[in-house]
Amino acid sequence: MQHSIVAALGLLFGLALPAQAAETPKRGGILTFMIPADSPPSFDGHRESTFATIHAVAPFYSVLIRANPDDPADVSNFVCDVCTAIPKPTDGGKTYTFAIRDDVRFSDGSALDAFDVAASWHHIVAPPPGVVSARGGYYAMIDKIEAPDARTVVFRLKFATGAFLPALADPYAFLYRKEVLDRDPHWYEANIQGSGPFRFTEYQSGQAISGVRNPTYYRPGLPYLDGFTGIFADKQAVRVAAIRSGRAAIEFRGFPPATRDELKAALGDQLVVQESDWNCGALLTPNHARKPFDDARVRRALTLAIDRWGDAAAMARITVSKTVGGIVFPTSPLAATKEELHNIAGYWPDIEKSRAEARRLLKEAGAEGLKFELLNRNIDQPYKFNAIWAIDAWSKIGIEVTQRVLPTGPYSEALRQGDFAVAVDAECQNIVNPLLDGTKYLPHSVSEANYGHYDDPEEIAIYDRMMQETDFAKQRQAMREFEKLVLDTQAHEIFLLWRYRIVPYHRYVKGFKIGPSHYVNQDLATIWLDR
Repeated sequence: MQHSIVAALGLLFGLALPAQAAETPKRGGILTFMIPADSPPSFDGHRESTFATIHAVAPFYSVLIRANPDDPADVSNFVCDVCTAIPKPTDGGKTYTFAIRDDVRFSDGSALDAFDVAASWHHIVAPPPGVVSARGGYYAMIDKIEAPDARTVVFRLKFATGAFLPALADPYAFLYRKEVLDRDPHWYEANIQGSGPFRFTEYQSGQAISGVRNPTYYRPGLPYLDGFTGIFADKQAVRVAAIRSGRAAIEFRGFPPATRDELKAALGDQLVVQESDWNCGALLTPNHARKPFDDARVRRALTLAIDRWGDAAAMARITVSKTVGGIVFPTSPLAATKEELHNIAGYWPDIEKSRAEARRLLKEAGAEGLKFELLNRNIDQPYKFNAIWAIDAWSKIGIEVTQRVLPTGPYSEALRQGDFAVAVDAECQNIVNPLLDGTKYLPHSVSEANYGHYDDPEEIAIYDRMMQETDFAKQRQAMREFEKLVLDTQAHEIFLLWRYRIVPYHRYVKGFKIGPSHYVNQDLATIWLDR
């Protein structure tokens, strides 16, 4: 750790969100906000898993159901978007029948119906050959998706599970036109045609994306804004300068504490800050298809070298990373306790003992003096900081690492193609739903969001048992088995820290309510400007 950097920043203090009385929203105005990426890898929400896509494109699309924009922190509170009511399941909890609104139209004027909804969900759950679905692994419980008529969509499940509705509220599950998908399932990767609160106007690659109010939007009185412009900037200094100068009002993803304090000092009462635990973890993913990372001993050595307990506080002062935890969101009842974490490689309380074991494993595997290249994304927070932290830790066990830093698009493609040895990765989810969040860690054959390029039937069997377990105590025990295998026995993934979300913004921005995800409620329909 670069403790001198931390010391130079001084002591940092949290800011409480001031109480606000209920206000009457005002219509009009253009919201300008920052998107902390150079550009989205594509516009297709079904394909992508990056905020660069959701922040840029979500305002143009509708979904079936969504998290409640008035209470995004409530992980059980869902509302309809294009449906008329959240249905009660039938058939012992295995059948959900949705009635679809009759007043939803795409931007080309065509009506959205149940056939479009069903086709969109087929595209997510069972995409055609050659089409990527980043969250297809979420939906192993779905047996069939049917549209018996233009106003009805039926989801039939293989087994009843409380994980289904949270999965259905995925903000990336954009609703597309069936006719377009039938003609070209890749069309939405480079084109935008939705039925959301805004209509697409312009995209300048690496620069900005803009939209204007949809005059035929079906939710009465929304959106409040006349339009928006999202400005792409992968450098944090550029984004901070834009907010500080007033050229932009907000960045929805989140800043580290030092930036919060810098902006507060500069803008005073013009600035409001909201903070939240963040359902977003930092990972390092070894490519099992590359030697020597096909050897669990080498992967275990990599995780054993990192001092999570000793460095977390320092990382929290200079990055958006904060909390030591396993693969389950720390506030969830399914999360491991500190004592349970102590039994996992990389979480032992004695870092010198851990590093001695790491050196032993490397020698045993014939990988002493290992050298490799770390794939990274050109985003400061927390990617570059995590890389510096890991490289420093690995140097202490005799490993020499260089970096290859790529823009978001090429970085994402390198992950998918397996063009890396070890990669700085992330596990960021929307609705807190630990059972489905765990799909990130399933083999690539089950979950395309996993870039480790390995197979593990034992892991899949534990996960399937955990998903179908109705007794909480047994389910929690299964989660501990799953976590032990993923992080320790096989070290398929190297989990670093959970993030903490801090969003400072200009006071005139209203209607934003922070939650544990920077993906949820990004359609901007309820945002308004008091100026």
